[in-house]
Amino acid sequence: MSQTIDAAHHRRGLLVTGLGGLALSFDIPLIRSAEGEVWSLLAVRSLCTFAVALIAWVVLNKFRGRTIALVPGMAGLSAGLFYGLGSFTFLLSVFNTATANVVFIVAFTSMFAAVLSWIFLKERPSNATLVTMSVMVFGVGLIVQDGLQSGNFFGDAMAVCSALLLASAITVSRASGRDMGLVPLATAIFPGIVGYLLSPAEGLAIAHPGWIMFDGLVMIPLAFFCLATGPRYLSAPEVGMFYLLETILAPIWIWIVFKEVPTAQTLAGGAVLILALVGHSVWQMRRKSGRDKDAATEFPFTG
Repeated sequence: MSQTIDAAHHRRGLLVTGLGGLALSFDIPLIRSAEGEVWSLLAVRSLCTFAVALIAWVVLNKFRGRTIALVPGMAGLSAGLFYGLGSFTFLLSVFNTATANVVFIVAFTSMFAAVLSWIFLKERPSNATLVTMSVMVFGVGLIVQDGLQSGNFFGDAMAVCSALLLASAITVSRASGRDMGLVPLATAIFPGIVGYLLSPAEGLAIAHPGWIMFDGLVMIPLAFFCLATGPRYLSAPEVGMFYLLETILAPIWIWIVFKEVPTAQTLAGGAVLILALVGHSVWQMRRKSGRDKDAATEFPFTG
């Protein structure tokens, strides 16, 4: 029975986290479509997300009949600060390097998560994960080298920081075992305040505010709620891998809408990252399937 429950939890985690990764893939296209100044966009995007967190919190408390923590303890606050700083560095990367560079580098989140889980949670990565990590370092190196040559190194560095901060938030969530679904939404108030204070003195400068409001009110809450819930059912590296959906889809949306074509070296680095992650995911699925078959053979009447 426990194996059946574990399998159901794992499927639920895959569904929820996959939906989050898909929603996140629309973030950069919506930011670009708004055509605004970076701090104004950060303020509106984050404050809209915070408003959704408050509404969701009130609704959940009413329907559950008990008060749930908006930010559960110090673990929730720590994860929220990582999410908030990640939003800050992410917007800076979007405005200082190509979209493909951003999403390819952010794909390294899963490997950062594996390293942090190894250091702090004593969850040693498999040999296959370590090999995948080495290959991905090479891929990220290609992209950052291209950014250095094209003058986009700052943007690439901010993307690396975003990946590390997201991995840190995932690891803290995984370690606590608590419901962190509202944490990245509630703590969006921090980058929202910073963005507002740094925005132009004459007022927020956004040409098409509807796009960034839709992003902050719908897509970001959906993405972060799902991705923050994922660690309850999946390991930190598995959750990080669902950021791969943004890696693959965001450059496609940008190419369709804005006709932005990545450089050959960026595409080469991105291909290395994607192939490494896909290969690792396939290996994990086959390994898990093999374990399930062995368990079913050894305990045929379990569940």
